[in-house]
Amino acid sequence: MDFDQLATFVYVAKLKSFSRAGQKVFRSQSAVSAQIRQLEQAYRAKLLDRSAKSVELTPAGEVLFEFAERLLRLRDESIQVVADRGNTVQGPVSFGANEATCLYVVPDIFAEFQRRFPLVHISIYRNFSHKILQRIEEGSLDVGIVTLPTKSPNLRVHNIHKDRLRFMISAKNPLANKVTLEELAGQPQIFPRIGYTRQVLDKLFRPYRSRMRVTMELPSIGMIKRFVAADAGVSIISESYARDQVKAGEVKLLNVEGVDLWRELGLVYRRDRSLPRAAQALIALIREHRKSADTAAGAAG
Repeated sequence: MDFDQLATFVYVAKLKSFSRAGQKVFRSQSAVSAQIRQLEQAYRAKLLDRSAKSVELTPAGEVLFEFAERLLRLRDESIQVVADRGNTVQGPVSFGANEATCLYVVPDIFAEFQRRFPLVHISIYRNFSHKILQRIEEGSLDVGIVTLPTKSPNLRVHNIHKDRLRFMISAKNPLANKVTLEELAGQPQIFPRIGYTRQVLDKLFRPYRSRMRVTMELPSIGMIKRFVAADAGVSIISESYARDQVKAGEVKLLNVEGVDLWRELGLVYRRDRSLPRAAQALIALIREHRKSADTAAGAAG
């Protein structure tokens, strides 16, 4: 038995799949099966029930699963404590954010962080804000960026990014720059499948639901931008996320009468948890970038 086997076992148990667990640990399905067999031999017990549809923990597997998670956490904590004893910032940091934040908010910050602290390894978990918050609450993520507001008393929150939400149409679309919401409701709509902006759109268009045509539901900002640019429909986006497409003349951002929407992002982490030095350095740099952005905006204004 070793930590690799335990980590593989935990992934199989959580994902209920040998193949998906293999993708997480960069091993083939047969290698994952071999690791589980070795673990079962070491414990002299069947740990997983395999069926055609799913993989479930046996009673013995449920007991080991709890210990495995604790052992893996202790391993990570030991790495952190040893790393923090020296003067060099090093070791792992686990970070969570949604796709748009990973694509448009943090790349420059993380690039600078890697230049300053080359011995730090950042592991990024990409998911929706409520999943990020759940993982931070559980302690499996050090720090995350989520859509505000969030009301958890266990979390410390720093506002780091604010952006106007604008309706986006293809440059080929003849709609004027300033329109009414009723006019927009008559256009074919491209909605995000789930998430904050989907909630905004559902609420905004509720009075026009009977005459609306949602022609597509797409899972990513990148796909939405491409389809809007191709004139497949209208969507909504954070203004800064469409800057390159506007500059290239592919899309237009509209002013809608009576609509003034904003999205705010917050940096979050557990207030009662002792964070590794590397995570503290990342938090400091993200907040530093926010202050720099505020100063630049003030000078421009």
